[in-house]
Parts: sequence; structure tokens; C-alpha cells
Amino acid sequence: MLLYKMYYKLSGFTQKLTGSAPSTAYSPQGLRPSVPVEPPTMIFATPTKIASESGSVVEYMGVNKVPDLQRLFQTADGVPVHLKRGLSDRLLYRTTMALTVGGALYCLVALYMAAYPRTSSSDAD
Repeated sequence: MLLYKMYYKLSGFTQKLTGSAPSTAYSPQGLRPSVPVEPPTMIFATPTKIASESGSVVEYMGVNKVPDLQRLFQTADGVPVHLKRGLSDRLLYRTTMALTVGGALYCLVALYMAAYPRTSSSDAD
């Protein structure tokens, strides 16, 4: 008894399974495993000068705001953490709540209209 393995892949043109060679079936859509040649560049806290150019001092492009934000968010003033930054937080919160309540009401109205459709006068005859 001869066992024959058939390999399949998804055809990008017809969106159906088609027969294929084992190498293309194991690496679909032309994807091949690869190793990056060099590591990607650092995105966050990228220094403006290379450490070897300026000795041991490294200057960063931005200012570290984390300690200030920690101080702001950890103060015990009774204000919820999502409203601590003032007017902009209140506007975002109220807008989100209004859209949520409005969307819920709209869904309830649509559900009511779907459950009790209007009948025209010709349907009642």
C-alpha cells in the first residue's frame, strides 16, 4: 500500500485550497523564517550624543516626566485618578459617558423598533 502525502496552501487569487509543494505548504504566503542582520535601533530614550563621543555623560532628547506624574497621581486629595489632570480629563470623561449613555439608548430604541415593527394600514386589512 502506497501512502502519498498531499500538501495544500491557500491560493491568494481564488481564496481556495490548492495543491502545492511541501516547502510552500510549510511556509505560506512567501514567509520565510529569518534572523535579523543587526539589532533594531533603540526607539525610547534615544540619546542625542553617542556615549563614546561625550565621555560618560549622555543627554536625552526628552525630559523624564514620570516623577512629576507620580507625584500628581499619588496625592491623596479625594479626586479619582482618571480626573486628576483637570479640565481636559473632565471633558474626556463626560464625553465618553454621554456617548455611552446615548449609544445604549439608541440600541434600546433599535431593539424596540425591531421587536414591534410598524404595520401599515394596507397590512391591517
